[in-house]
Amino acid sequence: MSGTEKGFEIRLPATPRGSRLVSLGAYRPRRVVDNAEICTFIESSDEWIQQRSGIAERRWAADDETLVGMAEAASRQALAGAGLTGADIDLVLLATMTGFSTTPTSANLLQAALGTRGGALELNSACAGFTYALAVADQAIRAGNARNVLVVGAERITDIMNFHDRTTMFLFGDGAGAVVVSAADEPGIGPVAWGSWGEQSEALGVLPPLADVARGLAAERPLLFQKGQSVFRWAVTEMPRTAAKALELAGLKAEQLAAFVPHQANIRIIDAMTKYMKLPEHVVVADDLRHTGNTSAASVPLAMEQVLSAGRVQPGDLALLVGFGGGLSHAAQVVTLPTLGPAGASRLPEPAPLAF
Repeated sequence: MSGTEKGFEIRLPATPRGSRLVSLGAYRPRRVVDNAEICTFIESSDEWIQQRSGIAERRWAADDETLVGMAEAASRQALAGAGLTGADIDLVLLATMTGFSTTPTSANLLQAALGTRGGALELNSACAGFTYALAVADQAIRAGNARNVLVVGAERITDIMNFHDRTTMFLFGDGAGAVVVSAADEPGIGPVAWGSWGEQSEALGVLPPLADVARGLAAERPLLFQKGQSVFRWAVTEMPRTAAKALELAGLKAEQLAAFVPHQANIRIIDAMTKYMKLPEHVVVADDLRHTGNTSAASVPLAMEQVLSAGRVQPGDLALLVGFGGGLSHAAQVVTLPTLGPAGASRLPEPAPLAF
């Protein structure tokens, strides 16, 4: 017997047609680490690193540039650009793979710092985390559960980096990016194309697991590992298909795009994807990794900020976002690009006073 037949019916809220990215904020750590400094840790050269990855420099966080602090700085810039405060946010979604606390999560701490009172959720889909979180935000809004959602990608990869691993340590950097996603009469975020290849999870990961370290079950700090060739082959084969699926779901063609913003993993992967997808020459391809490196879940929002701040694209232009990485998880969607929040709003928060 249905609820209606029993004399009651669950009421659902009126739902908007879609959502859109309203504003964007970014935080890059102060310390710039060039390839010459990398070569003091591993036997390599600037020429080899740039040929293999396209990376000339990256940012490493200092002790006072905490995961939550960087996330807060990027979030405040995004909020200022949207003309909102924490009180206006119904849901905080923080994507990260470097939050060491299982509870309270870094999302809870970010919510407290911003003064929001809606939901707070931490997601870990590694380098695909931001695009996953963006899809969740869009669905929460279209379901009528929220009108304003803060989506953040933040990482301190240096906390899990093996500084003696010649195959990985030159790739990664730290940082945070955030967007405010709000209800819209016309959709500004397309349907998500996403998936996971868990059977290949041994290609990229962290050992020992962060949870074991946090619970004192592991004597050593966790270290990132990657089988570069396996990840490369998977990414250049499967990610163009995921990107094509996102375009298909949005009812769009590649020539309608203004920008392609893939996860900033490696310039050779990005070039191979661009070639495979046969993107028109007018489509701007984000290459923020040259100066920021691979920042995992922060990668896509930081790359969006880079192409917008450089004037290579404009707010309202169509962009295809693709995230991929550990898991092996991946997600893609077409979005209309947001405005940039005021740069002065992206400041590291003052240390909180000690409480006794």
